[in-house]
Formats: sequence, structure tokens, C-alpha cells
Amino acid sequence: MIRRNPTGHLPVVHETAFVDPTAILCGRVVVEENVFIGPYAVIRADEVDENGDMEPIVIGANSNIQDGVVIHCKAGGGVNIGRGTSIAHRSIVHGPCTVGDDVFVGFNSVLFNCVVGSHSVIRHNSVVEGCEVPHSFYIPSTVNIKSCKDLENIERVTPDAASFSESVIAANKELVKGYKRIRNEF
Repeated sequence: MIRRNPTGHLPVVHETAFVDPTAILCGRVVVEENVFIGPYAVIRADEVDENGDMEPIVIGANSNIQDGVVIHCKAGGGVNIGRGTSIAHRSIVHGPCTVGDDVFVGFNSVLFNCVVGSHSVIRHNSVVEGCEVPHSFYIPSTVNIKSCKDLENIERVTPDAASFSESVIAANKELVKGYKRIRNEF
């Protein structure tokens, strides 16, 4: 469902993107080309700052927002999801937040008020809050990152992790094509 927010902003979705009919996009949301937005995802840009303004939520080209993901921002802050990025099932991205290009965010992870550098991998059930994760960092499953100090023992992305992330992007690009092809059948 595509709908306006109380300030009148309407999502802008590129014609090559696929948004599942059960997903909800509300307000100042920009979905770039070849993006896959899965079932029951909620992307909602509707809160304003003290001046009545808000930054957009932008989903970069060739990214995928999987089933049940919630993306929202507080007090007019924006969310930027980079190009070729995967946000896996039931994750939460709560802005203000910036996620770089070619990032993988695993199942049930939470990103809040943070910056995640390009080519990083955040595995399942992890939390990144109030800090900046540099380029190409690998956050293992169930880890909570709340400061730069928490990153001291974190390793760089391995070739295996990078390959997995790339395979998820490739699979979701095919889903965009397939669902666009059959969209009039349901």
C-alpha cells in the first residue's frame, strides 16, 4: 500500500522496483530502480522536526528490503539505505540512520541512530546503536555495538561473507524481475 503521510508527502517508487502488495510505504519515501520490497515491510516517513520538516527515507538502487522489515525515523530525521544493500527479514532500521552501499543486515537486527559503512556485514540478531561502523566491518550474530570502543575486537569482512552478501543481492534482483513479470496475476 502506498499512502500519504499527514504532511501530504507521497512515496516515489521507480517503475522498475517491486513493492509487494502487503507492504506499506507511507510519506516521504524514495525507492530507486530495481529495489525489492518484500511482504509486510513497513517503510514510514511521517514524523517532523520542531520546524515541521522531515528528511526522506531513501532506498538505493538494487537493494532489497525483505519480509517484515520496519524502516522509520524519529523527529524528522532521515534514513539512507545505500545501493546494493540487503536488509533481511524482520530487521528494524530506525533513523536517523545511514547504511552504506553493499551492506548486509541479517535477520532481526536493529540499527538505530547510526552510520554503517559500505561493504559491512551485520549478522543476525545484532544491534548497532549510536555509533559509526567503518567500511567493511563484520559484526557477528547477537553482538551489540553501542560505541567505537565496542568495535575494537571486530574483524573485517571476509571473502566468504562478502560472497554471501552478493548472492543475496543476486537472488533478490531475480525476484524483482519475476514478480514484475507476474504482477497482474494476483
